[in-house]
Amino acid sequence: MLNLDILSAGITPLHPEDTVLLAKEIMLDHHVAHLPVVSENKLLGIINEDSLLDAPSEDGPVSQLSAFFTQASVQGIGHILDTLHVCSEFQLTLVPVLNAESEYLGSVTALDLLRHADKIIGAGDPGAIIVLEMDRVQFTFSEIIKLVETNDAQVTQLNTYFDTITSSFYITLRINKMEVSDIISTFQRYEYKIKYYFGEEQYENELRSNYNHLMNYLSI
Repeated sequence: MLNLDILSAGITPLHPEDTVLLAKEIMLDHHVAHLPVVSENKLLGIINEDSLLDAPSEDGPVSQLSAFFTQASVQGIGHILDTLHVCSEFQLTLVPVLNAESEYLGSVTALDLLRHADKIIGAGDPGAIIVLEMDRVQFTFSEIIKLVETNDAQVTQLNTYFDTITSSFYITLRINKMEVSDIISTFQRYEYKIKYYFGEEQYENELRSNYNHLMNYLSI
């Protein structure tokens, strides 16, 4: 999914001569703490709410705060996961989007970006989650997929993360079913370290079934 596909509607960029008061009002209307400042269709930078609050006068132009503008943007043909990184790195509530000629096309709010990223990573998809921990050099995509499939299941999402502080490498799997005891056992048999898992285990299902049978028996 490209940034061009997810431009947020209704975000009005500021002009250098717009007042600090107007900038505050637009931020309030759109529930953001950042706004792009644009002149002749070129991005001058991003002004933040803290700079506006420290302005000497609400009637002055936002251009007087240009020294505090954040220089960050993304390309319209860029992928939204890159935009998510920029949003996080600069702690923005809004990211300006430019074309190949560096002309301003629009902006993506952090909320809209989060909504679309949620769809891409399948955060709301049904199924269990398993997190493996291993050395980075030991990661074999094909083997992990194969071990899951030997248990009549499929990996619907796979994400990796390297922790630079602990030098640990994590693989997060979304499985297309909730009962994961067989999959967990398989990974352990192949000496994979299970960091976390979120699903159901077979014995829990059996206990629940036995409990229901007992309650049915007692109610006779």
